[in-house]
Amino acid sequence: MINITLPDGSVRQYEKGTTAMQVALSISEGLARNVLAAEVNGEVWDASRAIEDDAHVKLLTWNDDKGKSTFWHSSAHLLAEALEALYQGVKFGIGPSIETGFYYDVDFGDREFSSDEFKQIEDKMLELAKKKEVFERKAVSKADALAYFTEKGDEYKLDLIKDLEDGKITFYSQGNFTDLCRGPHIPNTGVIKAIKLTNVAGAYWRGDESRKQLTRIYGVTFPKASELADYVRFIEEAKKRDHRKLGKELELFAFSEKVGAGLPLWLPKGAALRQKLQDFLQRAQVKAGYEPVVTPHIGHKQLYVTSGHYEKYGADAFQPIHTPVEGEEFFLKPMNCPHHCEIYKTKPRSYKDLPVRFAEFGTVYRYEQSGELHGLTRVRGFTQDDAHLFCRPDQVKEEFKKVIDLVLYVFGALGFDNFTAQVSLRDPENKTKYIGSDENWALAEAAIMEAASEKNLPTVVEYGEAAFYGPKLDFMVKDALGRKWQLGTIQVDYNLPERFELEYTGSDNQKHRPVMIHRAPFGSLERFVAVLIEHCAGQFPLWLAPEQFIVLPVSEKYEDSAKNLLESLNNSDIRGLIDLRDEKVGRKIRDAEVKKIPYMLIVGEKETESGTVSVRKHGSVDLGSMDPQAFKELLIKEITV
Repeated sequence: MINITLPDGSVRQYEKGTTAMQVALSISEGLARNVLAAEVNGEVWDASRAIEDDAHVKLLTWNDDKGKSTFWHSSAHLLAEALEALYQGVKFGIGPSIETGFYYDVDFGDREFSSDEFKQIEDKMLELAKKKEVFERKAVSKADALAYFTEKGDEYKLDLIKDLEDGKITFYSQGNFTDLCRGPHIPNTGVIKAIKLTNVAGAYWRGDESRKQLTRIYGVTFPKASELADYVRFIEEAKKRDHRKLGKELELFAFSEKVGAGLPLWLPKGAALRQKLQDFLQRAQVKAGYEPVVTPHIGHKQLYVTSGHYEKYGADAFQPIHTPVEGEEFFLKPMNCPHHCEIYKTKPRSYKDLPVRFAEFGTVYRYEQSGELHGLTRVRGFTQDDAHLFCRPDQVKEEFKKVIDLVLYVFGALGFDNFTAQVSLRDPENKTKYIGSDENWALAEAAIMEAASEKNLPTVVEYGEAAFYGPKLDFMVKDALGRKWQLGTIQVDYNLPERFELEYTGSDNQKHRPVMIHRAPFGSLERFVAVLIEHCAGQFPLWLAPEQFIVLPVSEKYEDSAKNLLESLNNSDIRGLIDLRDEKVGRKIRDAEVKKIPYMLIVGEKETESGTVSVRKHGSVDLGSMDPQAFKELLIKEITV
């Protein structure tokens, strides 16, 4: 017999070789019908896989993220099975689950593929799903795996197998389809009840632009048709909030092929919005003891060799800038931290001087692949609200907690109240990806865990998500539609101070290494603005809106009154404009609504004679007539709140 410990702490005894599905059946048939997979000692398994030893078991359903991920990964296999049935000679790359469903990279040969074919593929997938095909796991040798896909003629699977260790290779089969896969999978295809293919894009094999571009087909599936209907409504709302669409309508930013892909141009209104965000954080930073610094947009290659960024990220950087001096190379700045280390070294530091806090809105450049670029959320040039704190080891936890306070202040001011703090730690199984000693990593990880606990943050721990030089606390924010975004980040770093030989003189008159804390509450201004646009659907908090009001004269006769009103309000540090177009006031109101201007002030005969103004709030809310001074006080009160 073996002991199975369930999440509630209860322990049940079963025969050796019992499956998670059998455990579920012993509890209730209703539960078993909903089980998609199981977490066994922290690893996700097929529900049909035999458990041979004592184990902690969690039964996974659609309501669990890992259950949903298993469902969607199985759906990717179902997509591949349907494609193989419909398109002769098709070849497959990878087909993982993602946060919003799944995708499969496909080689259709010389055949052109478009989204017009989605419907027939969806129908085929549903046809196969109704057969309730069982996902069967089979361990195979490396030689047999190579032989199978050699005979099939699938060079992409052969490329993947070359990197796999013999004895740890598995195939999964359902119906007539077999795939190279670690798993796990759902019990059978029958639980997939609703299917929608959502997008098609290009993707280079293994992310290498020198290799063939495959067709990436995205999709999403559900265990109930009603959930698909909810999803379709969600997608429609997401389209309305798309920051690329709203950014164009609100005249915030643009892109130009002549300037270059992934390099945003901030238009006047967008620049005003961006400047407001910078001013807001700058005031908070100065109050918290940060000192503003400015560093160049380029740096000598040796700077990034010293920091380790060249070794780890050289392939993702723009190519070197060669000067007239032979052998001299510069790089567009991929990050600000090495520059700040050099600022720290400009003079001797004492233990009494620490902590030192340098802050910079520094623009950095990284060569993202063209297929990965997406509006403002994935760009090649972006501005980080970067700061680096240099402190004594005994100050690390307290400084980290102060940074948490700053991040929470920023989120609160902008309406991001639904978030989780992700403690991103080193992958204990693959330490070669990181620099620094085990001792320093242990100290840094402990400081983050303790600080997050003492601030009572809702946290999750993710192994393998740390930066190469240290662990971090990432703030995963949910927007108004429930989508998760990684925004603010705080990182503890014992390694860059060593690589740059940073020092301070301690109370013992000896030289010591400071500890470095990296932090960026916004993450980057570009990504933050994109998320903010989608979160508030372009209806920014009044204090942040590029234009807080617009004056709408009913006709040319009342333009002077309208101009006097505008001047009076603008002199009160309230931002607005005037619409002097030769249009009817109804058209002006509709256009102001589209531009999401918070307040509309209508000036006509009645308002001119009485010295008042008719006020409308965005969303067709009529506030009636109001004295200009009363309107001014209304705005100031709302901005202050």
